Amino acid sequence: MGVALRDIIADYKVPVTWEGLSGVAAVDANNALYQFLTIIRQPDGTPLMDHHGRVTSHLSGILFRMVNFLEKGVKPVFVFDGKPPELKEATNAERRKNRDEAGIKWKEAVERGDDEEAYKQARSSTRVDETILATSKELLGLMGIPYVQAPTEGEAQAAFMVQRGDARYAVSQDYDTLLFGTPLLVRNLTVSGKRKIRGRVVTVNPERVVLADVLAGLKLTREQLIEVGILVGTDFNPGADGVGAKTALKIVQKGEFTTKLAEKCPGFDPAPVMDFFLRPPVTNEYSLTWGHPDAEGIKRLLCDGYDFAEERVDAALERYTVKAGQKTLESWF
Repeated sequence: MGVALRDIIADYKVPVTWEGLSGVAAVDANNALYQFLTIIRQPDGTPLMDHHGRVTSHLSGILFRMVNFLEKGVKPVFVFDGKPPELKEATNAERRKNRDEAGIKWKEAVERGDDEEAYKQARSSTRVDETILATSKELLGLMGIPYVQAPTEGEAQAAFMVQRGDARYAVSQDYDTLLFGTPLLVRNLTVSGKRKIRGRVVTVNPERVVLADVLAGLKLTREQLIEVGILVGTDFNPGADGVGAKTALKIVQKGEFTTKLAEKCPGFDPAPVMDFFLRPPVTNEYSLTWGHPDAEGIKRLLCDGYDFAEERVDAALERYTVKAGQKTLESWF
């Protein structure tokens, strides 16, 4: 997912406390849902489900994580992907194939009792389908949290909203949000806390990346950063074989992007990919209004509809009405 720029971005990732994250956050919805579905699982990788076998991990993630956001002064707006661009067809086809293969391996691991392998393959088989999207939007609406439907890529729309000043920062795990031009990216916000990664329990903390600092530090323009991404490979092109982020950076800094790309990817025209990152389809037709939660509606959806424990939902809803310092809900909006 996204573009593999971690090796050259690492020096510009700055740990940030929740106290420094207040304000409007444009959340890459599909990315956040993928995180919830990946992490909120049983030891053998089985997602949370109701008695009908319907997945509920995403609903749990939205309810409890968004309550946490609001308590800490973060006002989330979810930005959902629209129709995938044609440039992304090959990537999506490959991802579907990989998820299907992982799903088969997951079932095989469960049958032989290999929980560790089952958990690994279950995470790899995670998919965000139409039902998950629809129920997520329904819960967000009941919680009074706005969402925006992007024309195509959610990261692009989120970046646009930050550029306009309608949001303070974009929330996503994907570095391509920087290529789309978000001035400020915050990572790990939907997955912060203790997490099991590669068999180890680690603490994941929020971190911010300032685009201007990245460009100044790497001595690149935004167009050149996109060139680095194109060489490495993005969701819209496969990249040059054997070229990682550090090598791509050196190539671009030397002014050898065009030559190296022609050598490594003969016949490939990078112009459509560059244009999509610089001028992606976005919309300014959205309204950012946060409302009071519909407590009864939330309980009907989660408890009556999806078997959530009423006491846990009540506890989350109680946190909506009183926060630190005994401030009321009025102070949140």
